[in-house]
Amino acid sequence: MMKVYAYEHTIDKDGVLSLINLPFNVGEKIEVIIIPRSKFKVEKKRYPFWGKPIKYLNPTDPIAETDWEIYK
Repeated sequence: MMKVYAYEHTIDKDGVLSLINLPFNVGEKIEVIIIPRSKFKVEKKRYPFWGKPIKYLNPTDPIAETDWEIYK
C-alpha cells in the first residue's frame, strides 16, 4: 500500500520551495506533484449542518410507504 503525504506551503518571493524532515530514506525515489491552491478555493460553509443537533419528530414512522407496490 502506498502512503500519501500532503504538505501545504506558500512559495517564497524567490520562487523556492523547501521541504525538510520528510519521512523517506536517503536515496528513496519519490514523486512530487504541485497543485496550486488558488484554483481550488473551498467554500467555508460547504457543509453547514455538520456538528448541528438533529431532532427526529417521529422516528418510528415508516418512510416512503406509498412508494411500495404492496401498499397501493
